[in-house]
Amino acid sequence: MSLPTILVMIMIVASMFTGILYVAFGQITVRKLRKNPKTKNCLGIELVSGWDIINVAQALSIPKSWSKKLEEKQFSLIYANSNLLFENTTKFDRFLAMFFYWLLTVTGFFGGVLGFLSYFKLIPE
Repeated sequence: MSLPTILVMIMIVASMFTGILYVAFGQITVRKLRKNPKTKNCLGIELVSGWDIINVAQALSIPKSWSKKLEEKQFSLIYANSNLLFENTTKFDRFLAMFFYWLLTVTGFFGGVLGFLSYFKLIPE
């Protein structure tokens, strides 16, 4: 097998696993937060259906200093309130959020890099 084939296979497997984690995190954690009256309106703006799942995962995954800066900005309604989410989630929820969010981010980034390298024919075939 060639290097591009192996890299594409890795990206496909990582994307499938990310999709499974997306559904699991949404059902386990975000569903519970949507039902809670305190956290219902603090999940950030849902630009498309399910976007609040990514907002919650981001708020629970990035460092608190970054979350604080995002929440102080003019567009803070877009992001989830990390302080309130930390109060209403368990360690397992936070671990699942961190694992899902960073796998999503890394998979998307390396997919873009792979597409860029392939477009400019920088990957040997």
